[in-house]
Amino acid sequence: MNASKVAYRPVGLALGAVSGLIAGAVFKQVWKVVEGENDAPSAMDEDRSWKQILFAAAVQGAIFAVVKAAVDRSGAVATRRVTGTWPG
Repeated sequence: MNASKVAYRPVGLALGAVSGLIAGAVFKQVWKVVEGENDAPSAMDEDRSWKQILFAAAVQGAIFAVVKAAVDRSGAVATRRVTGTWPG
């Protein structure tokens, strides 16, 4: 493992936490628009249909993946600008 990967590890962990928070906030807003409800169904919500549960999970997963990729890529680009090396 080279020095830039080791140095980037804490940055990557922090960015991962930030991306989770951002993705959660984005999902809540998207869910309000799509379903008109404040709370998305959880898998254990007895009053929701399979269709609602699985749709919510798919939307949440897609949003999380896009936000995580954008945040990770931005962090790597910023690291290269500062250190001159790519952290991956």
